[in-house]
Amino acid sequence: MARYLPLTLGTRPSWARQADTGGPASARVARHAAIVGAVRVAIDARKLHDYGIGTYLRNLLHHLARLDRATDYVLLCRRGHDAEGVPLGDNFRVVTEGAPNYSVREQLSVPLALGRARAELFHAPHYVLPPLTPCRAIVTIHDCIHLRFPQYLPSRLAHAYARAQIWTAIRRASRILTVSQASKEDLLRFFDVPEERIAVIPNAIDEQFRVPPSEEEMVRVRERYQLPRRFIMYAGNVKPHKNLERLIDAFAMIRRSGRDDLGLLITGSEVSKYATLRRAAHRYHLHRHVRFLGYQPTATLAALYRLADVFVFPSLYEGFGLSPLEALACGTPVVSSNVSSLPEVLGDAAILTDPYEAESIAEGIARALDDAALRDELRRKGLARAEAFSWEHSVSEVRRIYGEVASGG
Repeated sequence: MARYLPLTLGTRPSWARQADTGGPASARVARHAAIVGAVRVAIDARKLHDYGIGTYLRNLLHHLARLDRATDYVLLCRRGHDAEGVPLGDNFRVVTEGAPNYSVREQLSVPLALGRARAELFHAPHYVLPPLTPCRAIVTIHDCIHLRFPQYLPSRLAHAYARAQIWTAIRRASRILTVSQASKEDLLRFFDVPEERIAVIPNAIDEQFRVPPSEEEMVRVRERYQLPRRFIMYAGNVKPHKNLERLIDAFAMIRRSGRDDLGLLITGSEVSKYATLRRAAHRYHLHRHVRFLGYQPTATLAALYRLADVFVFPSLYEGFGLSPLEALACGTPVVSSNVSSLPEVLGDAAILTDPYEAESIAEGIARALDDAALRDELRRKGLARAEAFSWEHSVSEVRRIYGEVASGG
């Protein structure tokens, strides 16, 4: 017999409550809370262990489990992955869905899995939402990078596929979630969609970044990776739009200006797929001073952020930009791009530079390295800025929207 449990709506976060004025919107939310009786929510968790969307999913599930012990949740997971590493309650059930992401097969198998699970609400955490989905649906579209930078896709067919999938998801979903106002504006630019159907719910950072590692852990990380006394750092993936070749150009300029004791640390996966980065380091004879560490666990990253003199994030496009926010939470001065969502997320807590000019990136790094008063100001503002983002608040808002959509709103 199917198990249906009530969806209990959580307290709205402070930044969401500010929009409530006691008018029709507040009345509508209260009405949804009153009329939602029972619902089964399915979430596509096949990307649970990926880097970007995986981070979103892990925090969504972790905080749903903390906030909601009543709603019946069904997680579609890859075979053998389940939801290991994410503490869940008895109201979460894992079902296997083996269809590869971005495949023809998932267009049929995901709706069939939802039907077998008797889901009444489906949350797709990225832009693929099968049109045959048999229940109300919510989609999270993190960014429009495939539309803004089609040159980074492998073919025109890949671009057509991405555009078609986003268009289908927007038409099919009852509500569209995105992570920044910049991403919302991109969606409105590329697609004819009513603005009120898009909700901006920002990402946040893992609480582990807010807790300073022990002195022993800091020493262990420094010795394990044989880190130079002074270094600048980048964390994230190493895809072309991350603009890391220009970062290496800027690093070469910095060292030529007399800072030849400085190192550059790049964490991220699949460096072997982008041999141009290693070639760029060799071009400047910097191969002994540019280190590629690959992915690092959260505890190690928290130490690396704090050991770095400056965190640099020269990306050409971000739906949100989580890594620089993590660095702010660790008290590290941040030099970032002045494009897409990054000014929105970082505010005045970072030095913003033109990512298309290596000289601008180098100048920002030099300011962060040399101006002690500016570094202190950036640390103070950065810690305060990071406190404004909370997964608990963001997931509470997602749950509120589950309630609205489940009740027909």
